[in-house]
Amino acid sequence: MKTWVLALAFAMAAMSAAAQPNRMQGLPSAGGGVAPGTPAAAIPDLLAKVGIDQKLDAQVPLDLTFRDEAGRTVKLGDYFGRRPVVLTLVYYECPMLCTQVLNGAVGAFKTMNFTAGDEFDVVTISFDPKDTAQLASQKKQTYVAKYGRPEAAKGWHFLTGDQPQIDALAQAVGFRYVYDEGSDQYVHASALMVLTPGGRLSKYLYGIEFPPRDLRLGLIEASDGKIGSPVDQVLLYCYHYDPRAGKYSLVVLNVLRLAAIVTVVIIGGFVAVMLGRDRRKSKNAAA
Repeated sequence: MKTWVLALAFAMAAMSAAAQPNRMQGLPSAGGGVAPGTPAAAIPDLLAKVGIDQKLDAQVPLDLTFRDEAGRTVKLGDYFGRRPVVLTLVYYECPMLCTQVLNGAVGAFKTMNFTAGDEFDVVTISFDPKDTAQLASQKKQTYVAKYGRPEAAKGWHFLTGDQPQIDALAQAVGFRYVYDEGSDQYVHASALMVLTPGGRLSKYLYGIEFPPRDLRLGLIEASDGKIGSPVDQVLLYCYHYDPRAGKYSLVVLNVLRLAAIVTVVIIGGFVAVMLGRDRRKSKNAAA
């Protein structure tokens, strides 16, 4: 009976996540789940504390201090100022969801022709204050190897920190999580966050798989057009970021407008060519 009640509670949470993707996405598998001994009545209260509240255009505090993979004290601002930044909040001993998030991220990175450290940077920060620089270094080695671009080591950073700094950053980006004592795990949501070089929140991409097109367009927008190609600018005109869904959607009206412009240009070019041909024929006949 108790197992059935737990299953029903998780099913209701999953339906709520689908209805509110900006708050509850990824919770059915968050942090490896809730401890089996957790009372069913407590599960809704637990999940209510977890989610992602979008804070688009909010400034993250760049003066926060963390530790890098070598244990050195660094400021968050050390990784901003040059390129857009992909921010991921995970913890390094997470048994399930965090690994899926990082796998999804590296899968998207591998597909793009942008490279971390050149067109954008990646900052992965553990929200578990018990995680160590040694764990961060191991994670970096693993994911740079999965990326398959050794040069990206200079652009993908794995950090750890103390609770006050972690709390300040999580609050700034709207990332709500809770520690479950019964399972000794964190219950949390999953997303990538794209920030401008100045440290403002530009886009949230939800889930554990991230469409490379959406990530690429998000980085281009966050860079204010400083990376990408003219074709990307056309795609940005045709696709619109939906903050509730956390993805880009095709804007049919803009596509029709663009098609109309292209059609007019083609017809105009054809008419110009034909008129020029007629003039040449008239001149030859007169001669």
